[in-house]
Amino acid sequence: MTDSEPRWRRLEPDQRREQIFACAARLFGERPYAEVSTSDIAAAAGVARGLINHYFGTKRQLYLSVLRRTMTIPTAALDIVTDGPLEEKARVAVDWFLTLVTKQGKTWLVATAPDGLGSDPEVEAILVEAERRSAARVLEALGVKVDPAHSEACNALIRAYGGMVKAAGREWLLRGDLDRDQVHTLLSRSLVTLIEEVFPAVTDR
Repeated sequence: MTDSEPRWRRLEPDQRREQIFACAARLFGERPYAEVSTSDIAAAAGVARGLINHYFGTKRQLYLSVLRRTMTIPTAALDIVTDGPLEEKARVAVDWFLTLVTKQGKTWLVATAPDGLGSDPEVEAILVEAERRSAARVLEALGVKVDPAHSEACNALIRAYGGMVKAAGREWLLRGDLDRDQVHTLLSRSLVTLIEEVFPAVTDR
């Protein structure tokens, strides 16, 4: 294969799909939704525009896919945290998350303030589901056993904590008023306090 041949022939389908996804995530993070076209994404990925439709459907569907993945903690997070005291698990988990956010960069900032499609019920539904799944994975990763009778309340408490995670992340990445170490301290210690002190206070009522 020569350098003059199209780039899209050089990757397997799954790799090409991920490349398109990565380019779309970057562009949606850099520019408002309305200013990103499928032609822009295709050009960035070095593929024909029809391939975007083949893998993802419309631009909106691709945007929603980016939003869903960005806002959902992946199952891989369950393998990050090892055995040990809760403080150590929280430290490792928060450090892993901040590294992930650093890699996502502007895409994460856009997703945490999703105004690209305006007021949109489908976007809201994706965010709600992503928050629920992410909260469940946080509890599982930390090895927190929750009584089924209190599972909804505990999930909601982690989702509320997630609001602070987003705010702290924006103070760090967007405004620069906190650095990574300060954000790590805030989030890891708050998570331990939430589980050790707030969970019992709420579930023992």
